[in-house]
Amino acid sequence: MILTDKEIEKSIAEGTILIEPYRADCLGTNSYDVHLGRYLAVYKNHILDAKKHNEIEEIIIPDEGFVIHPGILYLGVTEEYTETHAHVPFLEGKSSVGRLGIDIHATAGKGDVGFCNTWTLEISCSQPVRIYAGMPIGQLIYFEVKGDITNYYNKKQNAKYVNRTIRPVESMMFMNKF
Repeated sequence: MILTDKEIEKSIAEGTILIEPYRADCLGTNSYDVHLGRYLAVYKNHILDAKKHNEIEEIIIPDEGFVIHPGILYLGVTEEYTETHAHVPFLEGKSSVGRLGIDIHATAGKGDVGFCNTWTLEISCSQPVRIYAGMPIGQLIYFEVKGDITNYYNKKQNAKYVNRTIRPVESMMFMNKF
């Protein structure tokens, strides 16, 4: 079941959802709008290796915006830091962003119960488009969880994305054993 606006507000008041900064005007009927942070990143190498640490190069979005291009994966980040202690958060792109030909995630739209951080976005586009820090980029949808949880993301021994940051985080696939 998806939480409604009133249930999101109730969960915030109870402390099971945290959104910083929280702005009431970003609360929709059953979602919360998140915004693009000022940092982007691109991988330094053209060929990436899943078994190695692929380094990124940081880009700061200037006030006049930044043009993204097809064929390049941009890692972005939400302005909002979130914590979700009793629900499964899903991040989806806003329809207005999709209508500009922008995708905000390739595969990682679902968070885990216990996720506490900003969201790294996997941004790609179908044609060049100028983007801006602070623009609405996505919406968080919260699903109820049925049953007890023993393995919260922020308490897992092997959780790779737990260090609080305001910058996008590159793939940590290389930390897996395969």
